[in-house]
This record gives sequence, C-alpha cells and structure tokens, in this order.
Amino acid sequence: MNRWLVAAAVLLVVGMVPAVVVAARGRTLDRLAGLAMAGVVATLELLLLSAGYQRSSYVDTGLVLATLSLTGSLVFARLVG
Repeated sequence: MNRWLVAAAVLLVVGMVPAVVVAARGRTLDRLAGLAMAGVVATLELLLLSAGYQRSSYVDTGLVLATLSLTGSLVFARLVG
C-alpha cells in the first residue's frame, strides 16, 4: 500500500461516514448538505485511488461523478422546494 491508498482509506472513513449519517437523518436541508458532501468525498476518493493505482480511467470517472453529483443535488433541491 502506498500513501495514496492510505489517504483514500482515511478519507473514506473520515469523510463518507459523517456524510451518510447526515444524509440519512435530519431535516431536508441537512440531507441535501449530506448528499452534496458525499458527492465531493466520492470524487476525491476516486482521484486518490487514481493516483494510488496509477490508472487514468479513475480520473475520468471522478470528473463525471463531480458533474453528476452537482446536478443531482440541484434536482433534489428543486423537487423538495
């Protein structure tokens, strides 16, 4: 394991767990914030995995996920409002 994979594992625990907890509980605006945070953490996770495994396809997947998570958050906010 190199330092990129260790950073990815730490980010998965430290970043994704609170985002999922906030997205699963709380008021509607808190859930929206948790959803947005989970999208950011997942994008960073894919970028760290890309550096760890030295595969450029993970970078492309991370950039697509960043675009789709922003769009998904906007659609969720629109449907709630």
